[in-house]
Amino acid sequence: MEILLALVIVVALAWFVSAPLRRGASVPAATEDARAAELDARKQALYRQIRDAELDRAQGKLSEPDWRRLDSELRREAVEVLKRIDALDAG
Repeated sequence: MEILLALVIVVALAWFVSAPLRRGASVPAATEDARAAELDARKQALYRQIRDAELDRAQGKLSEPDWRRLDSELRREAVEVLKRIDALDAG
């Protein structure tokens, strides 16, 4: 009886330990989904920052030169994020 119990424990442990190997392709897919979600969140944050900067300029909180510099940086970063999203979608 003890041998049978030990065998069951060993099989259960082997099943648990080998779970990542059995999942195979689903692990990279999960990582890819997480990366896509992260990029989408970054894109939304940049869009929000661009809108806020435009509002701050309109309200006089940002000077024209400061707004141009900030707007240029934010839009450049947004383009890079969009390129990464496109590359992720294509791959």
